[in-house]
Amino acid sequence: MDHPYLQTIDRYYHGCNTADEALMRSTFTEDVVHYYTHHDPVRGSAALAHYWSSMQPKIDGHWTIDHGIVHGNEAVIEWSMRWTPPGSSDTEMIRGAEWYSFEDQLIAEIRAYYLNPRAPYPHTDFELLGFDYDARGYTLK
Repeated sequence: MDHPYLQTIDRYYHGCNTADEALMRSTFTEDVVHYYTHHDPVRGSAALAHYWSSMQPKIDGHWTIDHGIVHGNEAVIEWSMRWTPPGSSDTEMIRGAEWYSFEDQLIAEIRAYYLNPRAPYPHTDFELLGFDYDARGYTLK
């Protein structure tokens, strides 16, 4: 956690854990985009901070960074989230990985890869919804 990018991600997670929109926004570029595998991307710092602050009371989530590496303007982390699914009193654990791009020391993009067994997946491909794989030069079908 000694790299500034990992410290920024840790501050972002602290904001998620405490539903602190101002703290989350302080870690983002204004045009940040967060991609997911199970719903459309969330675009913009205000929208993303509001998304997580509104989710927190529903899920009582607590995210931690388990491992991270940084190269150039990108960071990749493995994370764990302890949470309580809505309608349950039992705590569960979800693990995943996220790829971050940074601009001017702030988070510009997050690509989240995880499976939540309780989330509806609108497609059978495990792909990021709304992500332009072709324009980015990724392998296509």
